[in-house]
Amino acid sequence: MDAVVDISRTTLETERLILRPWRQRDLEDFYEYASVDGVGQMAGWIPHRSKEESQEILKLFIEEKKTFALEEKASGKVIGSLGLESAQRQETKEDLQNRWGREVGYVLSKDYWGKGLMPEAVKRVIQYAFDEEGWDFLLCGHFLENHQSRRVIEKSGFHYYRDIVFPTRWGEDKLGKLYLLERKK
Repeated sequence: MDAVVDISRTTLETERLILRPWRQRDLEDFYEYASVDGVGQMAGWIPHRSKEESQEILKLFIEEKKTFALEEKASGKVIGSLGLESAQRQETKEDLQNRWGREVGYVLSKDYWGKGLMPEAVKRVIQYAFDEEGWDFLLCGHFLENHQSRRVIEKSGFHYYRDIVFPTRWGEDKLGKLYLLERKK
């Protein structure tokens, strides 16, 4: 079952990042990385074509209260996002139906790939979900060809759960893998 989530008053820190709610003033940084070819496609969406498109999505991030902005401490720049999405997928087995959790989804600016920032952020969110919120599980998935995301998932301690089909925002279904991490009792 979907755990209740409201990160509107939550700020988490890692060595190099601040995970915090999105703000209107983040629009420029958001558009900068979301408009780059190759970034959104790894998460199932096409690059933003305009600041207006980024503005619409930023408004959703703020209203839905389930997506962190990833701010680099050194620069103060927002370089990605990490959402706590619904875990209610057809692919979810009955073993999770009466337990509380969410699915982690993330995107990182291409300029910051390969620096270990996303595993750092995901591990902090795992700690938040399990230790601070008391959730039972987290899911995380990737398209088959997204090897970088697979590595983040593995480094973060998730274990293979099942093969799935991810619907993309451009109307195509893509094969992927779904991973599970359960809170230790």
